[in-house]
Amino acid sequence: GLAGVGILAIILYRNNKHKQKVNEQLNAQKKSIESTLAELKSTQAQLIQSEKMASLGELTAGIAHEIQNPLNFVKNFSEVNRDLLAELLQELAKGNYAHVQSIAADVIENENKIVHHGKRAETIVRSMLQHSRSSSGKKEPTDINAMVDEYVKLAYPGLRAKDKKFNAKFETELDPELGELNVNRQEIGRVILNLINNAFQAVTEKKEHSPQNFEPTVWIKTKKLQGTVQIRIKDNGTGIPESLQGKIFQPFFTTKPSGYGTGLGLSLSYDIVKAHNGEINLKTIPG
Repeated sequence: GLAGVGILAIILYRNNKHKQKVNEQLNAQKKSIESTLAELKSTQAQLIQSEKMASLGELTAGIAHEIQNPLNFVKNFSEVNRDLLAELLQELAKGNYAHVQSIAADVIENENKIVHHGKRAETIVRSMLQHSRSSSGKKEPTDINAMVDEYVKLAYPGLRAKDKKFNAKFETELDPELGELNVNRQEIGRVILNLINNAFQAVTEKKEHSPQNFEPTVWIKTKKLQGTVQIRIKDNGTGIPESLQGKIFQPFFTTKPSGYGTGLGLSLSYDIVKAHNGEINLKTIPG
């Protein structure tokens, strides 16, 4: 009986030691997996930020070009007003009040133009800041037509600044009944910018291998449908081969040369649209 108890004790001891060893191994594997997961999350965050900064870079040149126009207006009208005010003082000294009233009316009209173009510059800068900062995930009523129009007008000169040979026609057809939509403006703006840039790049690529009469064109259309809003971006570019159509929303998939794309633009766009309970679909004809 004592021998049996002794053998049982030895077996239990060995089993316990084996369990302790297995637990230690499991804990070590768990820590290793947690560490790897943390590294993957950190890498993912860095890649996403890299994609955001890449799209911000696409905007920067366009912003620099676009903001120069309202600033020039502000500068010019301010200089005109300075001359008008000097003239107004001279007319006051002469007692020519009829002319003073006419000059004052011109000054007021110029001031209104200064305010208008100042607000335009402010809108452009605000768009850049919203595009660059980390998303809060907050949704707010947004004028979709105004946002689409703004991003098209910033994307086009941005690409022109990067490639002086770039030249394409773009047409917009914005549904006046669209109104506002409750979205995260920064994220949906990023989707629109990404798709517009892809369209412009597709027509540019086709232009290089097409006859001179080919006119690269991008169409941007918004439409209010029953219970939904549709944003359609269409181009007469190269199209996408059937073998690649199922891959374009996959992370890191890109047809661009090395160093020209992260392969995250369409993947992030897909995730953003899905997070807004929307759908993003592709219709394409190769060539």
